[in-house]
Formats: sequence, structure tokens, C-alpha cells
Amino acid sequence: MKRGILFVISAPSGTGKTTLLRRVMGRLEGLNFSVSHTTRAPRPGEQDGRDYHFIPREEFEVMIEGNRFVEWARVHDNLYGTATAGVVGQLAQGEDVILDIDVQGAAIIRESSELEGVHIFIAPPRLAILKERLKGRNTDSDETIELRLKNAVTEMASAPTYDYLIVNDDLDEAAEMLASIIIAERARCHRRPNGEPLQFEKA
Repeated sequence: MKRGILFVISAPSGTGKTTLLRRVMGRLEGLNFSVSHTTRAPRPGEQDGRDYHFIPREEFEVMIEGNRFVEWARVHDNLYGTATAGVVGQLAQGEDVILDIDVQGAAIIRESSELEGVHIFIAPPRLAILKERLKGRNTDSDETIELRLKNAVTEMASAPTYDYLIVNDDLDEAAEMLASIIIAERARCHRRPNGEPLQFEKA
């Protein structure tokens, strides 16, 4: 059985990454979303176990001490982490995994000897548009929005370290690009667009 492909995807908050991923995952078969752990509170519409595993800071710190994360990072005063067991297990079973993490976590995975991934960065067309999107969510204070915009500048400076860059200016176009990248990477690994291994008849 061939090892699955790990797709590491990062984007500044408010770029539309979640909407983009849901559209592509609804179109392509065989993609598994790795649900990260976080200490932040759920936003309206988010569900525990689907969007994130929402856990207390004390529990997160216990997991850190037990070396149970592939990577973890502090973002906007909250902790986020990817549990080792889930990702490694799925890849070993030949399943393709989508890992939605920030640039700090992506850098850790890039340097990891245990995991090899295809790194994709999703960028907003302009900071002004990103600010409009963040305000339109009506979930953050003005101070939080300004912090996210400041962090976005730093995050976008990391874009050249990724294998692919997609600008989410038009959702349909961005979704097409992301789906094409996934299909191309599957073809490179001798897999069909749905992720199944290619098999040829022997003469």
C-alpha cells in the first residue's frame, strides 16, 4: 500500500481558506481533513470534532508534555496543535490528508524528518480586502482585527517557502487551482484523481 499524501495548507485569518477547502473536499474524493486541537473558543457555527477539537489550555499543555503533537504553536494568544496519532495513522493507511495550519506549524513540518508534505499557501488579493472580510464576519473586535492584519503581513512573507501559492480573489478560480494541484500531485504519485492507486495489467 502506498503512503498517503499530506497537503499542508496555510493562510492568513479571513482569507476564505475554510470555504475554499470545503468546496474542494466536496468535489474530490479521498481527502481527509485533519482536525487540529485549539484552546480558543468556538466561533458561531463551528462544531467540536468537526472544525477543531476545542480543549482547555491545561489539557493542551498536558499533550505538549506528552509529545503528542506533530507541531503546535501559539497564535493570537491561543494554542493550536496537530495530534501525531491521527495524521501519521491516516497516511500510513494510504489516505490523503488535508492539514490546515498556520505558518509556524507548517515550518515545523517542513523541517520534520517524520512527515513530508505538499505545502500550499492561500493569500488574499490585498490587505484592504482582507480587512473588509474580517469586519464582515462580525466575530472580532477592532483590536483583534488589527492584530490579525498585522500578523497577516508576517504570514504572507512566508509564502515563498511554500510549494504553491493561490490568491483567493475569485472563489471559483481558487477552488479550481487547488483541486488541480491535488489532482496533479496524485498523478505524480501514480494515483487517479480520486486518490486510488493506478494499476496496470501485466503482459
